[in-house]
Amino acid sequence: MQPVLVESLDQEGRGVARCEGKTIFIEDALPGEIVEFSSYRKKKNFEVATLSRLLKPSALRVEPRCPYFGTCGGCSLQHLDVRAQVAVKQRVLEDNLWHIGKIVPETVFAAIQGPAWGYRHRARLSVRHVVKKGGTLVGFHEKRSSYVADMTSCEVMPQQVSSLLKPLRETLGRLSIRERIPQIEVAVGEEVTVLVLRVLRPITTEDGSLLEDFANRHAVRIYLQPRGPDSAYPIQPKAEADLYYTLPEFDLKIRFGPTDFTQVNHWINRVLVRRALTLLAPQPGERIADMFCGIGNFTLAIARRGASVVGVEGSAALIARARANAAANGLARATDFRVLDLLGIDHTILKALGRFHRMLLDPPREGAIEVVKALEEDAPGRIVYVSCNPATLARDAAVLVHTRGYHLSGAGVVNMFPHTSHVESIAVFDKEV
Repeated sequence: MQPVLVESLDQEGRGVARCEGKTIFIEDALPGEIVEFSSYRKKKNFEVATLSRLLKPSALRVEPRCPYFGTCGGCSLQHLDVRAQVAVKQRVLEDNLWHIGKIVPETVFAAIQGPAWGYRHRARLSVRHVVKKGGTLVGFHEKRSSYVADMTSCEVMPQQVSSLLKPLRETLGRLSIRERIPQIEVAVGEEVTVLVLRVLRPITTEDGSLLEDFANRHAVRIYLQPRGPDSAYPIQPKAEADLYYTLPEFDLKIRFGPTDFTQVNHWINRVLVRRALTLLAPQPGERIADMFCGIGNFTLAIARRGASVVGVEGSAALIARARANAAANGLARATDFRVLDLLGIDHTILKALGRFHRMLLDPPREGAIEVVKALEEDAPGRIVYVSCNPATLARDAAVLVHTRGYHLSGAGVVNMFPHTSHVESIAVFDKEV
């Protein structure tokens, strides 16, 4: 096997090398390393491979903290120094902006980063009863596989959640419906942890007793979800969980349901909201739009600064939660929440919402292409865009800059998911005067 020099990392955290005219994507290889590889997928112009021999390691290579790294598919970058991970993600962001959007940000913001371990306050764990493994497995999928990793701890989840994995496996293995529980949603609030079991068959009385005993012994709340996310309910009728997180800088307490979308990293979220508000710079008396507002994460912080905010979201359930949060924080009069499908919006619908001085966008991975295409001459003077997909951010940025009269004032990464290749970012667009 011919040794190759790894030149960079791709968006999935794989090393990129060249060999005999082909691009080789090598798992677990880092920039600057000389490696040998074994290909498991071959195409005309590229190959995907595993690292078979490390001949010259990178100075940035570190020992993974998790014993399951390499098998578990939850993390892909634990072998790379955390500071270098951030630099790689910044490069991915800038490469996408240039190659897709043909745009260079005027300013590159300092990266938002925080604790690298125990940060994941929300997770979806797979469940599989495997007789050959000695019982029920609970964890993330194995790398490149539908199998569930045989794990009894997780370094990126809070310690109190990580320590639940082993006793949870034992309890689930005793249930009559152990083969009819495909997944568990984990939701961690500031005072309580909730486990939502997706159940494909009703539990028995004995199952209920086992789950209640587990919940009491480990100080968690257990919900059952027989159908969609809105069907989740607590196994103990009077044990409705009070899930919430706080934004102390804005004197906000934001409640959420066990299956509601929230940012997985509460510490980073606090810094992200602060950065977004600093960049948006809402002024008292201004009218601000918060598109894809969810449960009010940014909306309420904007309102606390004295502006009037219209929060728009496609989910009626999330809008109901946002309204309740606004009322609980004394901001009902400063906020107006609307249910609209922002992935299908046009200029007529957007215009009907009225004129806005500034706008915040926080879309899902699909991006906000229909929103930016719907902007007209009276569009907001500044747009702050929080993105979880650099490719769709770059696509939307191209529309804003090349057809809607904005310039990209600045952009930077948010390391919401340390040790993964996920790139979250924040960008600011200002209207040309």
